[in-house]
Amino acid sequence: MPTVLRIGPYRFHFYSNEGDEPPHIHVRSSNGECKFWLSPIGLASNRGIPANKLNEIERLVFEHQIMLTSKYHEHRDQQS
Repeated sequence: MPTVLRIGPYRFHFYSNEGDEPPHIHVRSSNGECKFWLSPIGLASNRGIPANKLNEIERLVFEHQIMLTSKYHEHRDQQS
């Protein structure tokens, strides 16, 4: 579960072996975990993170979309 970014209480990471899902990022905080698709950016799932925090996380995903997408592909290439 490589961490690619930490901002405040949020840890942005990938899970290994997730099959053929489109590019995405998992974000964990003390409240729970969510997953965002990276292109186009959209909430894929949420477990426990309040709506106002999801908006903040989505903004961070937008700000770091290029880097997160690049890291996603690097991680996938290493898994192959």
